[in-house]
Amino acid sequence: MNRLRQNWRTASLLLLALIGLPGQPQVSLMAAETAPSAATAAGAPPSAAAAVVPGRPIEFPADYGSHPEFRTEWWYVTGWLKTTRGENLGFQVTFFRTRPDLHGDNPSAFTPHQLIIAHAAISDPAHGHLWQDQRIQRAGFGLAEARSGNTDVWIGPWSLRRSDGVYTARVSGEEFTLDLHFAETQTPLLNGDAGTSRKGPDVRSASYYYSVPHLRVSGAISRAGQTQAVTGDAWLDHEWSSEYLDPQSVGWDWIGVNLDDGGALMAFQIRGANGETRWSGGSLRAADGGVRILSPAEVHFRPGRSWRSPRTGITYPVEWQVQAGPRRFEIRPLLDDQENDTRLSTGAIYWEGAIRLFEQGAAPGPGTEVGHGYLELTGYGEKLRLR
Repeated sequence: MNRLRQNWRTASLLLLALIGLPGQPQVSLMAAETAPSAATAAGAPPSAAAAVVPGRPIEFPADYGSHPEFRTEWWYVTGWLKTTRGENLGFQVTFFRTRPDLHGDNPSAFTPHQLIIAHAAISDPAHGHLWQDQRIQRAGFGLAEARSGNTDVWIGPWSLRRSDGVYTARVSGEEFTLDLHFAETQTPLLNGDAGTSRKGPDVRSASYYYSVPHLRVSGAISRAGQTQAVTGDAWLDHEWSSEYLDPQSVGWDWIGVNLDDGGALMAFQIRGANGETRWSGGSLRAADGGVRILSPAEVHFRPGRSWRSPRTGITYPVEWQVQAGPRRFEIRPLLDDQENDTRLSTGAIYWEGAIRLFEQGAAPGPGTEVGHGYLELTGYGEKLRLR
């Protein structure tokens, strides 16, 4: 672990040197923030990132791919796995593409026009916490890329690619590997207004956003050198934006759940500095394929039991009650310690983990288990910076 931290510190310092950031080596790469340059001092404006425009249709296959004109983009695959020994595990593989605010017209091939970041983790109750790893690389030179036209993003041997309705993820971490295939069984779920998803009171706080629920998983994983075949059920989110959070927002709570009856639930809330809900929304796909887009008035998150990280001291609400339209759900984690420390790539610490979903009926009680998915909690230690 010490060697891993030293390697990442060296890589981070090298990246800062290549980017040309002055001052102390501290930066949020999720934000892709660049310090004022000589070009700025000379009056050259930063290159503008594209804006989310309501009514712009989501178009496939083009929108499976990268959108480099936008500031922030991610492909986020989560799900549940079952090993040949009958273990239930969670996993996540995420690739980020971020576009720095560049100033002037620098023709150098070393100008960091795009950064590619990747996270991967396995939620393993027997391990007691996440197996996790991360990578970061400037796009180009055959080392890292996020291609347009179809999902094809990679950093060295880490990759996520889509071909003929199947995604393939390959991750080679320090202590674990993932070699997984995700076959589409349902059409993409367009979230928000036909794929335009509001994230705050200001219409500029928005993303283009679709999900692909119920991906059928096959492949293999290894932990500490031991390889096992796995099967499972996964969920993919693809979002791109240039102004995701407004200045008053500090983070979000999000769930993506594959329902056991073939339906799907995505729900989120954006939180302010005092824990208030600034915005919320969601999508509820029924077993027959019908979709109900949930308005802010229809989505409510109420925190339950909390867990405090022994490493960072951050407290996260790991159990929730969620109102999604007419349905009431309860969230319970596969294990409490699913804290993800990505300070060496995105600059963030957050909780991201496998959860079980229970539906509450009219009668009091624990409810009935109705699905499995993932919960993400950001902005609990400090405000999440996306730009």
